[in-house]
Amino acid sequence: MSGEHSRDASGLHPSRVYARRFAGEEEFRRAMWRVLAKWFSRWIPRDAVVVEIAAGHCEFINEVTASRRIAIDLNPSTRNHAAAGVEVVTGDARDVTATEPHSADVVFVSNFFEHLEREAILDTIRAAQRMLKPGGRLLILQPNIRFAARDYWMFFDHVTPIDDRALCEALQLSGFEIELSIPRFLPFTMKSRLPRSILLLELYLRMPLAWRFFGAQAFIVARA
Repeated sequence: MSGEHSRDASGLHPSRVYARRFAGEEEFRRAMWRVLAKWFSRWIPRDAVVVEIAAGHCEFINEVTASRRIAIDLNPSTRNHAAAGVEVVTGDARDVTATEPHSADVVFVSNFFEHLEREAILDTIRAAQRMLKPGGRLLILQPNIRFAARDYWMFFDHVTPIDDRALCEALQLSGFEIELSIPRFLPFTMKSRLPRSILLLELYLRMPLAWRFFGAQAFIVARA
């Protein structure tokens, strides 16, 4: 599930990592994110301003229904993947003001923090807080070291092991209120033992009991 990230922690260019890791999977990933974006939409009002940090190929933000959609990524090639109507900000989310302060309703971050050092994680959380309106939501999809320890380091650009409980603590220390924490949600990677099937994904999302067996990514909703 991991996307192209804004900080190149490994010394390899993100576009090279992304191209190798997901070669031949582009069509499936677009279809997968279409389904996931629909599932996440329960936390995204249709008239919302939505920001995606480390948007990569814009697979999430392209599928969101919102009044304004903003993709932030350090890689200039992100602009080539954005759908019509998606605004692209090329830069680091910690340094770039993508919107007016406290103007976003939702900020989304997926599979990003594991690529950062701890202080950079905190800086990114604080940047999201500055973007959000009071009461706005930060949605985080994140590999959970508690349930993905065996495979967590299979990706060379992973830097920091992240536990759902520690991430919730970091959010709370940064002024967020935890609205929802699902320690086990999606499988760790598309390269899992589950077959690649959109129908199976749709069924999986409707069966929380299955998450307990296959889930290795946490999903957290935090309010500013």
